[in-house]
Amino acid sequence: MIMRSARIGNTLIEIKQCDITKERVDAIVNAANSHLVHGGGVALAISMAGGDIINKESREYIQKYGPINTGEVAVTSAGQLNAKFVIHTVGPVWGEGKEEEKLSKAFENVLKKAEELNLKSLTFPAISSGIYGFPKDRCARIFYEVVKRYFSGKSSIELVRMCLYSREDLEIFEKVFDSIGGL
Repeated sequence: MIMRSARIGNTLIEIKQCDITKERVDAIVNAANSHLVHGGGVALAISMAGGDIINKESREYIQKYGPINTGEVAVTSAGQLNAKFVIHTVGPVWGEGKEEEKLSKAFENVLKKAEELNLKSLTFPAISSGIYGFPKDRCARIFYEVVKRYFSGKSSIELVRMCLYSREDLEIFEKVFDSIGGL
């Protein structure tokens, strides 16, 4: 069930409580670590639901290109997920410095990669707000700022969804959404 939505240009932005591994979109975004080792949280859930192909392609990517810097992205297939791709991005660890700038870059680089791949729909988790300790309200604000700025220009992306696992996380994102007057 969609809890909040807004349209920016031709792109629909949605916020909902859901299981990201069940999303039917062109790409699911993974909150990854720099070595694409999917050992916990969203990354583990995505790799378990998608199958070993995601882990295999992640290892191959790292062998070829090396670790991913904070804010950068890598792409693998989605295996058995209801998506074509998984776009992996590395968010900042709270306390490492310039976290808000780095998280903004992570969100923006995912959108750029989706555009480059000519994708129409994608679903994000609340990047860095789990074990990386980024405050959820700040994550929400940065997400909204990035999508508002990004989609104020022309884009082929039609749907961007923020998928929040818990009711508590959804309420935080709703509160921030309402405080900024929607998008």
